[in-house]
Amino acid sequence: MITSKPLRLIAHFAALAASLALGLSAGTASAQSVLRDAETESLLRDIARPVIEAAGLQPRNVDIVLLNDGSINAFVAGGQAVYIHSGLIGAADNVAEVQGVIAHEIGHITGGHVISDGGSKAATGITLLSLLLGAAAAAAGSADAGIGVFMAGQQAALGKYLAFSRAQESSADAASVQFLAKAGISGRGSIDFFKKLQSQEFRYGFKRSEETDFYSTHPVTSDRIATLQDSFERDAAWNTPIDPSLQERFLRIKAKLYGYLAEPAATLTAYPEYLTDAPARYARAYAFHKEALMDKALAEADALLAKTPNDPYVLELKGQVLLESGKPVDALVPLRRAVMLSRNEPLIATTFGHALLATEDRANFAEAQRVLKTAVARDRDNPFAWYQLGVVYEAQGDTPRARLASAEQQLGEMRLPEALRSAEAAEVSLPKDSPDWLRAQDIAMSARAMIERQRKKR
Repeated sequence: MITSKPLRLIAHFAALAASLALGLSAGTASAQSVLRDAETESLLRDIARPVIEAAGLQPRNVDIVLLNDGSINAFVAGGQAVYIHSGLIGAADNVAEVQGVIAHEIGHITGGHVISDGGSKAATGITLLSLLLGAAAAAAGSADAGIGVFMAGQQAALGKYLAFSRAQESSADAASVQFLAKAGISGRGSIDFFKKLQSQEFRYGFKRSEETDFYSTHPVTSDRIATLQDSFERDAAWNTPIDPSLQERFLRIKAKLYGYLAEPAATLTAYPEYLTDAPARYARAYAFHKEALMDKALAEADALLAKTPNDPYVLELKGQVLLESGKPVDALVPLRRAVMLSRNEPLIATTFGHALLATEDRANFAEAQRVLKTAVARDRDNPFAWYQLGVVYEAQGDTPRARLASAEQQLGEMRLPEALRSAEAAEVSLPKDSPDWLRAQDIAMSARAMIERQRKKR
């Protein structure tokens, strides 16, 4: 990772992020932290859906998880979840390349291929709940978190999590051909991405070894390209063009990731101010915000809204810039509208709930509670929302439910001993046999079981 200077964000928000332990501290910076962003998750769901359906799976049962790791990689680790490194998004030129990777990983799922070395262990704790919150976490002491995301290929261990056999890789390749064909998606993106991997081999003089799992357990890239290209060229979808609306969205989220993860100076070099398209403005808004240049960040957001006034994600961006610049009251209008336009998207609603609480106006707390309860009902894996809900409960004098919310937060962050203690404390005070009491029991049992499994693995 490249170490950056501390980001100059508003001190009170940086301190808040640090106190919540949402971000990565210098001592715990991990390439496997989860990156969560409403717009990015929406795109990943949309591009994966036809592939998942072609595989005979239910889209609602398959998770596409973005990890903060600068290497070019994707993997599955049991269950129905595909983990994609942010470096892969940075390396891809178009949405079809990412769809090709997803199709390959879905092939591992349908083939029952499972990593046996616990490679997903570090990915189970959600420690970063939004891109801009992550920027504040960097200000709080982890300025190097994820900065190397777009230095794609500089790491030789492109597949350090993968422990699949070559036979399984070939099987997943063959399955990807079937899934893309059935979904009517061209395999050109898949071929192009394999060629990128091949160029990395050539560029860095990569040699197979026991320490480089990706290549030592995968078929030779040139052989895979030849086999896949022969199959894809015979498919009717070979000449099907990329969906322009999906490609436009892909370029936006790629720029968003760059703006969040790269140094502001690098972002402004990659997206100079004479570029006025949506991706460039998106990236610069993040760069300016990380440099505490609120007016310039807002100017980029307003320029985007001038063209698309009903874009919930740009409204979310504007609201977060205002919120994290110490203007929570001003943030309420764009965030409330973003929640409405996104039909109560949980991550956006969480930010709105945060803004309501940050006003420190108790008249806003009832609305914050409604918003946050709706958010966690739709997305339980949202520790920051649980934390804020706990703040509301504590302010209302409802300590048992505040402790239960803390237990939910801590379980999501894999802080198991703390989750166990909070759940047990909540259970003692909650009405016996109530839904909340039963949930406290469930959390306590889950935390105990996971602690025991961790103890046995040592």
